[in-house]
Amino acid sequence: MDKAFSDLQPGQLLARGVCRHLRQFDFVTIEEFVPHRGLRNDVFALGPKGELWVVECKSSRADFLSDHKWRNYLEWCDRYFWAVDSDFPLDLLPDETGIIIADGYDADILRMAPEAKLPAARRKALTLKFARHAALRWQGARDPGIIDVFSV
Repeated sequence: MDKAFSDLQPGQLLARGVCRHLRQFDFVTIEEFVPHRGLRNDVFALGPKGELWVVECKSSRADFLSDHKWRNYLEWCDRYFWAVDSDFPLDLLPDETGIIIADGYDADILRMAPEAKLPAARRKALTLKFARHAALRWQGARDPGIIDVFSV
């Protein structure tokens, strides 16, 4: 295992596996995406048909129980998922959300989240924000110092 991988926190490992899994279905993802002031998604995914998914990664029972803002994310996506590891107590997760079992290498969608389509104007604004965010992160990675990649 390379050093960069071993330095990841448990939630970051879950996010990595989720992003790798979703890529198999032609989704592109951004970690730590801010759809709206005061909200930050662990994984924000854009699908091949323009669908927008939010995946929140929870590495423990305490991590899940301390998340009081998750319902605020529902109006910013078409589908909402929890990503947890195989030891997580699944009975804690709300029935009206999707479940993804993940590790640092891959993931599996255990329960598909119900769809609640975004209004067209919000979808357009989020898709544009996603594109700009991804481009700024890539520019920052190519040219360190020109852009603070975590401030976008």
